[in-house]
Amino acid sequence: MKKKVAFICVHNSCRSQMAEGWAKKLGSEVLEVYSAGTENYHEVKPLAVQVMEESGVDMRGHYPKLLSDIPEEVDILITMGCNVVCPFIPNSHSEDWGLDDPSGGPIEGYRITRDLIKEKVEALIRRVENNEL
Repeated sequence: MKKKVAFICVHNSCRSQMAEGWAKKLGSEVLEVYSAGTENYHEVKPLAVQVMEESGVDMRGHYPKLLSDIPEEVDILITMGCNVVCPFIPNSHSEDWGLDDPSGGPIEGYRITRDLIKEKVEALIRRVENNEL
């Protein structure tokens, strides 16, 4: 049975979208993947889409979602390091990845964030596969 995982950020426009993209590409056999934000935002950051595409992850159809757009309960709740308190979403496991937001900076910052997120998603998938979560 797949574990429901939600990646949560403020705007759901960059880091949580990248995490969703990686998790869907790399962990579709063990994860049911969602991402959302606590505030409305008009688009996924174009540089986030671009750097993910460089790594073979197509996010062109992604759009910012709110917490109300995802399941009310998940198995794993991951926050991105937004320095905000997310509303409580019932979960079996939660952690904060403490990632800096590259928004507004150069493309290289997005690439660094993309690669860090990939490493964290790969580790998350391994923990799920090993029944550690």
